[in-house]
Amino acid sequence: QVQLVESGGGLVQAGGSLRLSCAASGRTSRNYAMAWFRQVPGKEREFVGGINKLSTSTSYADSVKGRFTISRGNVENTMYLQMNSLNAEDTAVYFCAAAETWVAPNDPLKYKYWGQGTQVTVSS
Repeated sequence: QVQLVESGGGLVQAGGSLRLSCAASGRTSRNYAMAWFRQVPGKEREFVGGINKLSTSTSYADSVKGRFTISRGNVENTMYLQMNSLNAEDTAVYFCAAAETWVAPNDPLKYKYWGQGTQVTVSS
């Protein structure tokens, strides 16, 4: 079992930056591929980016490429999402997720474990 807790969300002006954290407890996060998704009311959960088990491969949605960066921390069981050049379209609840395989990382159905989410609001 893996429990995931996100933090770091908040209100930021357009053009600003935020760094989200995902802390995993239970079985170490390095046994899982991990990813960030986001969701706004009335829309499906959207893939933001992911990182494989060994941190040798990442994948990003086109909408965030060049602006967002995913990494695993030196502190065990932590994953980060560095978000730069934020705009109003990035406003959403951001979720951390963990999967046993790095197959179709943009498919939310591949992820077994989910956090509760953290709100990111970008004011224009």
